[in-house]
Amino acid sequence: MHETGRARLIDVARRAGVGKTTASDALSGTGRVSPATREAVLAAAAALGYTANTAARQLRSGSVGTIGIVLPEVVSRSSYYMAFTFGIVTHAAAHDVDVTIVSPSVSSGRSRPIRADGLVIGDPLAGDPALPALFASGIPIVTQEHLPADVEGEPVGVVWSSHESAMRRLFDEIDRTGARHPALLVAPDSSDWGRQLVAGYRRACGERGLDPVLAAVSFEAPWVEIRSRTEQLLAERPDTDVIVCGPDSSAIEVVATLERLGRTVGDDITVVSCVDHPSLPFLRPSITSIDLRPRASGVACAALLLDVLEGRSPRGTDVEFPIEVVARASTAHALAGVRT
Repeated sequence: MHETGRARLIDVARRAGVGKTTASDALSGTGRVSPATREAVLAAAAALGYTANTAARQLRSGSVGTIGIVLPEVVSRSSYYMAFTFGIVTHAAAHDVDVTIVSPSVSSGRSRPIRADGLVIGDPLAGDPALPALFASGIPIVTQEHLPADVEGEPVGVVWSSHESAMRRLFDEIDRTGARHPALLVAPDSSDWGRQLVAGYRRACGERGLDPVLAAVSFEAPWVEIRSRTEQLLAERPDTDVIVCGPDSSAIEVVATLERLGRTVGDDITVVSCVDHPSLPFLRPSITSIDLRPRASGVACAALLLDVLEGRSPRGTDVEFPIEVVARASTAHALAGVRT
């Protein structure tokens, strides 16, 4: 023990019978450390009352010990982005890193630099005036999904999912209903997510000889826009027998609108969702959806950013994050009055 009585990292290493670097890796959750060694180091740290000197570590590395999150404004009413944020916070906390929320509405006009070692940008949007300033700042950025075509920038890492493939798998479930007139409710060009959904939808329709119908909505569409667009779609295309809902929670509003219009979900019309939501299993019928696994996605983004910042992953790392289709009752049976 040091003469001040405060346990040092070297004390922990000696008690655990390992080197100082191994002890540091075990305590920070980094490096290649066996479970048995990590357990021994953690036990030694607990026995000695050791706590990491975070301030000294940050002073040596020049970091501030904080990462930032930039999210669309819709986050306040989105279960998806709330879960995504919790994933980032959980992983950061486990690695002794704080998290700050950077508002996209003010980040482009900030008069002082962002006090963060790096940023995670969830779903970068086309035309977002904040993005050029963020990338020009030189701060390391990991994006969830690839940048839209109109955004210039070089993320240090990207965590992305194949939404196009997921859409095609979703159509395998839709096929069970025998439906022939699908419509996609989506913001088509605002993000890589939307672009992929449209591409997958068009390809799935083409493979089945179906006419694609795009019902465009805004990326951050409020419930009144979803309900109005659904009414408009059915007025213009009364033969619609499947509505593929893009925006988070839009399936809930589509179901409510259909019920008000006297349409029976699961009988003469099918509803599926491109974003799972906690309430979808409890609707009647429950709604088949694509589970984007938002909390785990947040963990993956935070992990990649920290790995790049700490030199474990090279800049430019591209990580595919797996997503899956969850089949539920809305696609379980053939429609009663299928049109051909």
